[in-house]
Amino acid sequence: MSGYVLKNISCLVTCNDRDEIVSGVDLVIRDRQIEAIGENLAAANPELEVMDCQGCLVGPGLVNTHHHFYQTMFRGIPEAQGLALFDWLKTLYRYWQHMTPDVVYQGTRTALIELIRTGCTMTTDHHYVFPAGQKENPIEIQIGAARELGMRFHPTRGSMSLSEKDGGLPPESVVQTDHEILEDSARLVEAFHDPEPYAMTRIALAPCSPFSVTLDLMRRTAELAREKKVMLHTHVAETVDEEQYCMDTHGMRPVDLMESLGWMGQDVWYAHAIHLNDDEVARMAASGTGIAHCPSSNMKLGSGICRVTRILEQKGKIGLAVDGSASNDGSNLWQEMKRAYLLNHLFYGQRGLSAYQAFRLATRGGAEVLGRTDTGYLAPGMAADLIVISLEDPAFAGCHDPLTAVVNCGSSDLVDTVFINGKRVVHNRILLGVDLREAYSSAHRAARDCVAKNTSAGN
Repeated sequence: MSGYVLKNISCLVTCNDRDEIVSGVDLVIRDRQIEAIGENLAAANPELEVMDCQGCLVGPGLVNTHHHFYQTMFRGIPEAQGLALFDWLKTLYRYWQHMTPDVVYQGTRTALIELIRTGCTMTTDHHYVFPAGQKENPIEIQIGAARELGMRFHPTRGSMSLSEKDGGLPPESVVQTDHEILEDSARLVEAFHDPEPYAMTRIALAPCSPFSVTLDLMRRTAELAREKKVMLHTHVAETVDEEQYCMDTHGMRPVDLMESLGWMGQDVWYAHAIHLNDDEVARMAASGTGIAHCPSSNMKLGSGICRVTRILEQKGKIGLAVDGSASNDGSNLWQEMKRAYLLNHLFYGQRGLSAYQAFRLATRGGAEVLGRTDTGYLAPGMAADLIVISLEDPAFAGCHDPLTAVVNCGSSDLVDTVFINGKRVVHNRILLGVDLREAYSSAHRAARDCVAKNTSAGN
């Protein structure tokens, strides 16, 4: 079977340039692309498997624009709960320095399983912890895990070069020299980055933050990324502490600092970007700099509320993200969509997002932030990354608008089918080809053993 016909779709949310939502149509998937959208297409494609989508909503797959997969192995550590960002980081670095290749693999697989089951079809990850003495490269481990599960993946080669002795936060055991970082960054781009349409793997370069690397590394990473034609990513304007650090250390607000280092433009996206003034929002929007909005993490760490409505009013690029699981406790992008909607209304009241705007942030918005023009919305020629949700469930009874129903009424457990690159990876709410019991036991054992190392080491 080389494809599918999704027949009699009750609500097709395209997120196309005209923001069309249509009903009573068929959608043809052939190989990895959407071949056609229209009426009565099943008869013309008898060789394809037919899925009856009467009573279903079909939309683009969700796109996750920021994560730290390894943190799924460090959820719920008691002494890290309730801390602000800087104290939270310093507490958890003691555990992260003991990460093994298996912990990286299990954390990656766990995060990807969670994401796919909740309707995510493309994700990035920001891995910046490289414990000394590890021979296997964490980014390569992640790419392997993503390929096993069939996820469209944008790993970012993160980095830290300022340890505690240099005025940074992490211990010396998890930082690298600028030379090591740049050399490995170039190698990974050459080995794995695919610039072609429908690419399943693209690399970006991602120093951790303005307070964890040297300014020279920031500049040289931007130069390398532009030489290699890949994107740039980092944390910016997440907390008031970061803002104060940048003012005290560099005499500039975070966005001004990043702009002075060449970190603004269509090939750049920031995680969080909470503490922005009106001028910074306008400058970022005009430059095409993207934002990964992380509602749950921002709430849990008490970091603040992203100015989503203002950013959209300025036509800025913004998508949604789950962020690291240790500051969120889940890799559930559907949950982020609903929380983004609610948090935005808490901040803006009647100027808050519509259900459609929240859904678009989670789909096309994220694809635009990651620089993709071949996925994120549904149209002929686009990658076949999409989700199917049955609206005929008690969770949606009494709701008079399908999109409002899926954003506000139900839960991620109601994602019936997920296609990634034309392959059906979830069907009847089951992740195909994965033994979830084995995945849990393997990951939990690796996490438990890694945390035990910190305890036995007396850190």
